[in-house]
Amino acid sequence: MVALAHTPPSAERLRAVDGFLTEAWADQVGHDDRLRSLRVEVRFDRGVAHLTGEVDEPAQLRLVRDQVGRLAGVFGIWCRVRVGGRDPVVVDLGCGATKQWPGNLGLDIFPAPGVDAVADLSGSLPLADDSVDVLFAVHILEHLIDFLPLLDECHRVLRPGGVLHVMSPWWGHVNAVADPTHVRLLDVQTIKGVCVMRPPGTPRWYPLHAGTDGASIFADLTPLGPDDDGPSPTHMARFFD
Repeated sequence: MVALAHTPPSAERLRAVDGFLTEAWADQVGHDDRLRSLRVEVRFDRGVAHLTGEVDEPAQLRLVRDQVGRLAGVFGIWCRVRVGGRDPVVVDLGCGATKQWPGNLGLDIFPAPGVDAVADLSGSLPLADDSVDVLFAVHILEHLIDFLPLLDECHRVLRPGGVLHVMSPWWGHVNAVADPTHVRLLDVQTIKGVCVMRPPGTPRWYPLHAGTDGASIFADLTPLGPDDDGPSPTHMARFFD
């Protein structure tokens, strides 16, 4: 087990942990018949697992996600995996000139190289209902006074089983307050509030994964339907106080 405190680990240690995670995942695949035949590659970068490849059905991707997420030291699981022969639709929110993957659709309020559509993220997203498989909100929520409308829009445009990847500065790190355009402080407990503390009738989220490395918080969220069961207390205890 890798224990990481709320003091950010050094770059050297993060590289070493990535090496440990690579070995641990290879060992897990070697002992799990469910995983051995799946065509999914898992690469670890500073504690974030990057999944690529192809599976036949969504349940297989969910299995890989769940098993990778059980490795201590993993902060998030970012996926670009083909399912049933279809490439995922991946959107970078507020991407600026840098996308998480080059082929993503980039949305930003300012035009820039790599921005495919100009959009105000505090309003409606120019995307159809149930049209996106993966959304990235990397260093975005801290710039919005009220980010809940954006999360509601993310819920609207994600397909069932889709994933919203969140990354933002952790409130206790200097990065959270060093940028004068940051207007919100966030913690892993903020993600708990998003998932279980909103009023009835508002969009509901299931936390696939959440954590912090002492500098940033990470969360992978999937939308819940009105009649879907929410996360169990034991599942919530993995990530939240």
